[in-house]
Amino acid sequence: MPMPMSDPNAWATAMNNLGMAPMNMTGQPLLSDFDSGLGMMTGMNPMMPGLGYVPPPPLPHDLPIIKEIIHYQSCTLFPPNPNLPFPAMRERPPGCKTVFVGGLPENATEALIVEVFGQLGEIIAIRKSKKNFCHIRFAEEFTVDRALFLSGYRMRLGSSTDKKDTGRLHVDFAQARDDLYEWECRQRLYAREERHRRRMEEDRFRPPSPPPIVHYSDHECCQLGDKIKDEAAFAEAVHVLLTWVERGEVNRRNANNFYSMIQSSNSHIRQLMSQKATHEKELEVAKDKFKTALSGILAQFEQIVSVFHAASKQKAWDHFSKAQRKNLDMWRKQAEEIRNMQNEELMGIRREEEMEMSDDDMEDTHDPDDSGPVAQVEALKEENDSLRCQLDAYRNEVELLKQEQGKNQEHTPPQHSEEDTIRQQQLTFLQQALQGMQKVLLLPDIPTCMLNYMLIWYFSLIDSCIDVSVCPSSGIISTFLHVHPFGASIEYIFSYLQQLDTKINTGQVGALLGRLPCTFRQELTGVGASLEKRWKFCGFEGIKTK
Repeated sequence: MPMPMSDPNAWATAMNNLGMAPMNMTGQPLLSDFDSGLGMMTGMNPMMPGLGYVPPPPLPHDLPIIKEIIHYQSCTLFPPNPNLPFPAMRERPPGCKTVFVGGLPENATEALIVEVFGQLGEIIAIRKSKKNFCHIRFAEEFTVDRALFLSGYRMRLGSSTDKKDTGRLHVDFAQARDDLYEWECRQRLYAREERHRRRMEEDRFRPPSPPPIVHYSDHECCQLGDKIKDEAAFAEAVHVLLTWVERGEVNRRNANNFYSMIQSSNSHIRQLMSQKATHEKELEVAKDKFKTALSGILAQFEQIVSVFHAASKQKAWDHFSKAQRKNLDMWRKQAEEIRNMQNEELMGIRREEEMEMSDDDMEDTHDPDDSGPVAQVEALKEENDSLRCQLDAYRNEVELLKQEQGKNQEHTPPQHSEEDTIRQQQLTFLQQALQGMQKVLLLPDIPTCMLNYMLIWYFSLIDSCIDVSVCPSSGIISTFLHVHPFGASIEYIFSYLQQLDTKINTGQVGALLGRLPCTFRQELTGVGASLEKRWKFCGFEGIKTK
């Protein structure tokens, strides 16, 4: 570009700061340190579309930017004072391609603006105002950064020093609706591309959809009947048959066809059972092979351990060094641990086999029709064992009381307390009752009601062991309330007991019922004037039914 250059070095420095390679009149570069191999302008964003070059390394932040005089054909730009602070700038809007240029000379024309800012990049539009400012919209966003470099320069038109021919430029970001609209469109485009990419990834990793189930027809029904008989296609054919039945394809006309297909499905059970038996035989053979191999391994372990034990004897042990003895001892311990682990595994397999054999024997010996009474007898036997444990606990308490009384009698004259006599009577009575229950449990064909009454009576004995005199009454009351599941009043219970024992009164019956909370419970029934207190039997509530 032909223009007067008073100082070629200053012109080259200014053009280099703008990111453009300065050339002289002959076409040779004026700066020796400009990298012509890159063929680019510095300060540009390498991520911009259409640019495939690498930016130069960033300059240190503390390095000042030197601005020089820039000469154009119609004007000259003089750099600002480097000591002045940088002018304040607004925040950069998203997608900004428009700059605000203020401080233009009054005589500046649109052609002059194009001459100065057109070298920075392609200009799309210029909106000039009469108040010495304009808005310039570039084609690319990175051109805005170049235009900001001219902020602070003082412009002079030609060689004139008139006030109308001079001005100080102020370049700043401008908010334009066109820029914002293009940026939003570009963001929506990126979002659509990202959604499309994610959808493609999801489709690539999504499992294939199952094939659709065909609709019912006579032809498809005949083919499905053949597929059900085929072992390889049985699973798929049964799925289709299930879908047809759930859809409601069965009607009076094709009911025979569906019946034949269901019959074919039922006949496939025999094949499945034969396959199961075959696999069980293979499993048994594999178990036998594994057990045989494990037995052989254990035999070899025993031999290895025997070798270590033989080496540990004195006639061979004395000839080894200290380090060798240490290693031998460590190896022997490791071999014994591994052998014990393998022995436990083999014993576990054998125990499982014995348990399976015993389960088979139990299934063969027991009749399924007698499973109910046998289960009841087993439950009663377990209750008998628990009662026996309670009796042992009472016996231990009596022994402890006797020992404590014996220690006290060493210092005090011997006196027989009435409490010890009552406790001894309680134990004797419970032992006799427990022996009687054991004899009854061993009898065949015991009625269930009789077992329940005996259990009720024994619970009442345990709860009433504080006083032996209440044992018969508590057993009778327990049996009476057991046959009255909705409870009975204290007067009703007393009228029943008075027929058996005329010496008892209502106060004694109430005290007896209140003394045994684990066996009897008082509840309020009725509403208003019909409110009544009733006693119920609760001895079975603590027993867990199987």
